[in-house]
Amino acid sequence: MSPVLVTGGSGYLGTQLIAALLRDGRQVRATVRSPERERDVRAAVRRGAADDSGLEVVVAELTADEGWAAAAAGCAEVHHVASPMIHSDDPDEVIVPARDGTLRVLRAACDAGARRVVLTSSFAAVGYSPKPGAEYTEADWTDPGTPGLPPYPRSKTIAERTAWDFIEHEGGDTELVVVNPTFILGPALTTQAGSSLQLTKAMLDGTMPVVRRQRFGVADVRDVADLHIRAMAEPEAAGKRYLALADGPTISFLQMAQILRQRLGPLAERVPTQEAPGPQPPRLIIHNDRAKQELGWRPRPAETTIVETAESLRDLGLLEKQ
Repeated sequence: MSPVLVTGGSGYLGTQLIAALLRDGRQVRATVRSPERERDVRAAVRRGAADDSGLEVVVAELTADEGWAAAAAGCAEVHHVASPMIHSDDPDEVIVPARDGTLRVLRAACDAGARRVVLTSSFAAVGYSPKPGAEYTEADWTDPGTPGLPPYPRSKTIAERTAWDFIEHEGGDTELVVVNPTFILGPALTTQAGSSLQLTKAMLDGTMPVVRRQRFGVADVRDVADLHIRAMAEPEAAGKRYLALADGPTISFLQMAQILRQRLGPLAERVPTQEAPGPQPPRLIIHNDRAKQELGWRPRPAETTIVETAESLRDLGLLEKQ
């Protein structure tokens, strides 16, 4: 059985996906941005109860061509999870690496004769343009020209559109499936809190006195990894997008804070109790029916994910001392 390629192997989602694949008995080849990250990846997947003897770690950077042909060689299945870590107000500095990095991975996968690529996109590519009723499915797309749209959702939308266009015109026999997660939370296997975990950490540390007014969907990082694997395995998934989020209504950051306070006692005593001033956020409805019906996907409840995110930060020693 050929190795499975996972890009972004040292990341929050990448480590959970690698661990899940290794637990399933698969051989995994993971890309990282620098050789120094290999030790961290191996420690992370062992933390995820996986044997890392079936893991090969190689270096390939989304912003450069070097390494991608070798990374994809012999891989029939490619999970493209990596995303450039660029914080800038200049749209080009965010959009160009996201778009070009996606093209590098797809081109390498197609040249290697990969059967299928499963791409991590985002709900940002689905539901960041206003829509009457604010009810979203996989048929919806964010319009990159939406006034005031920040660089991040623009980059996610343009990168995903570019991926579909490439597969249609240059993909040959390689299939594409896209997973569009909402706000990813859940236990970390890495000892570095990424951007989504930083928000939970700030709540628990007391460095966020009030929460912003916003509604959002929660997706458990373990469930997103599971959805990737299911999307790779199901023949009928080819050419489709799948929204990833927990069952039930979307929540606000204040509701998230209330869950932490109710469930975690002293650990959450610094969690904010107030929202920032402003109008109430509009309702938001996001549907995950396609993933459940077509792939048999069963996500965890959002409350479970939120609580286990906080417990993970505590157990990894990433919270400020009380």
